[in-house]
Amino acid sequence: MYDIFSIPDFKFSKDFMWGTATAGHQIEGNNPNCNRYKEELDLPIGEGSVYARSGMACNHYNMVEEDTALLKEFEIPCYRMSIEWSRIEPSEGSFDDDAIRHYLDEISLLKEKGIKVFLTIHHFTHPIWFDDLGGFSNLDNRKYFERFLEKVVPLYAPYVDNWNVLNEFTVYADRMHTIRYHALGYHIIKKYSKAPVSTAHPFTMFHPKRMYDPFDNALAAMRDATENEFFFHAIRTGEVVSPLLEDGYIDKDIKNTCDYWAINAYHRAMVDSRAVKTPKKRYTHSYLPLIDMEFYLDEFYPEVMVHQLSRLKDKSVIITENGVACNDDDWRIVYLTLYLSALHDASEMGVDVSGYMHWSFMDNFEWRSYIPKFGLIDVNFETFERTPKNSAYFYRDIIRNNGFSQEILRKYLNKVPTLGK
Repeated sequence: MYDIFSIPDFKFSKDFMWGTATAGHQIEGNNPNCNRYKEELDLPIGEGSVYARSGMACNHYNMVEEDTALLKEFEIPCYRMSIEWSRIEPSEGSFDDDAIRHYLDEISLLKEKGIKVFLTIHHFTHPIWFDDLGGFSNLDNRKYFERFLEKVVPLYAPYVDNWNVLNEFTVYADRMHTIRYHALGYHIIKKYSKAPVSTAHPFTMFHPKRMYDPFDNALAAMRDATENEFFFHAIRTGEVVSPLLEDGYIDKDIKNTCDYWAINAYHRAMVDSRAVKTPKKRYTHSYLPLIDMEFYLDEFYPEVMVHQLSRLKDKSVIITENGVACNDDDWRIVYLTLYLSALHDASEMGVDVSGYMHWSFMDNFEWRSYIPKFGLIDVNFETFERTPKNSAYFYRDIIRNNGFSQEILRKYLNKVPTLGK
């Protein structure tokens, strides 16, 4: 049992980088030329369905100035955002100058307001035409990605403080090929920018359902090797190997193409060797159904910060995503308290933790649904009105203090929330 009211005060290093994160397709709206929009057309939407199409999302594309003002109001020092390739190059070889200018205006406005720009080149979405050619699974397509990068990176580089080439490519793409796209992006960015570059990795902890069962442990180790160590090993050595997928190879251009570890840290995944093809349910005692649909973030397990990050002591670490989907915002305050405390524990254990980006700044389109609410800011998806939640004020005080204190916590919460009736 966690007692957040007994957690001691703690602070991070004086140069610790605080921020929030978003993704273009999830907040901008009206993005019909991207692969994810095309996939949404096949969703079974309708009465009683949890699924939806992105539509206008948060209408951020038309509300950049308002949202930048909110970032400034809540004293967010760094903003992780993504650009939409499908807007910039909606058809093959045809670039949209207005879209290029739009993102240039956005990032220059952030800099004008004193907010550091953390730019992600590819956050799950790309043009339909690129997808139709095989996307990242086809190595011959690198010429298209290179052309896109050579178009935008020189323009945006003067404004960017930190880069991610890709976001969580091991989730959606052929990892054996896509890691070469990451390396390509790294080397092109380095031609024009001195800012640090990485790719955000989804660092899931694979937990054997039966802790001492050899079969559950073997399957958990295999999942960890193919989904986590695959990435870290390739970056450290240039050797790309993923058991059971295909033959490995060595590519010297991949080695050392992360200046730091960009980590998206959320949860542990239950591994059950007796139910490989069925949903892996949580332990009953830790199950937390925080929203009105089945969702993978239905447990608090802040120990992932300690267990996973303690494996990464060879480079500095920035948490590029961490957050919780919940209907009751009080749970977000509990979550932030626990996970930031665990993150501080990791730093005390020798991990060079240099930043934390909360997911997300505002409620958004969660790829197939609007039900999961991750934001510090509530969004009315009909009027697009923004309303700060208590957690936004809580997080602002955390940033001001450069750490947690019981005084801050008790300002916003006087008891632990419950899901009980």
